[in-house]
Amino acid sequence: MPKTRLETFSDGVLAIIIITIMVLELKVPHGEGLDALRPLLPVFFTYVLSFVYIGIYWNNHHHMMHVVTRVTGGVLWANLNLLFWLSLFPFVTGWMGENHFARLPTALYGCVLLMAAISYTMLTVAIVNEEGRESVLARAIGSDLKGKLSIVAYAVAILLCFVSHWIAAAIYILVALAWLVPDRRIERMLTPPA
Repeated sequence: MPKTRLETFSDGVLAIIIITIMVLELKVPHGEGLDALRPLLPVFFTYVLSFVYIGIYWNNHHHMMHVVTRVTGGVLWANLNLLFWLSLFPFVTGWMGENHFARLPTALYGCVLLMAAISYTMLTVAIVNEEGRESVLARAIGSDLKGKLSIVAYAVAILLCFVSHWIAAAIYILVALAWLVPDRRIERMLTPPA
């Protein structure tokens, strides 16, 4: 089965549905001065963080789909699982922002981050199982240390929410920053050596 429908559907869910819903949560301030923006800063900050995360997932998904040769039912379901967890970003983003990074909303935000990371790993495994251990994706991903460390970091951050939700939020930011550094593993596999 060709991969174009999976890519198109995924792009639509990420770009149109998730990002549009998140931006609609940003309310217009009441007042014309800069002080009117102050109460909205936590909501805006969580929007920026979630936008970055959605961008990271979209970027990595795009690169991964670039090397996929065919899609099976298992890959479709693994992709839907990932999209389900990503579709919860608007809810947890709004809740965490509206409640100024309170413990429980920050922990639930971490749970969605954790499940999205696990789901992305499951999608990768489903594709590698279909395409084989010698496929471009399998060779590019390798042991995926960065992905595994991210999962551990999210789990630790969730537990730390009940000690210091600010440390947990800092971990979420640090993981996002680690993924903002472009991951060139797949690109390197496709570019012939000079």
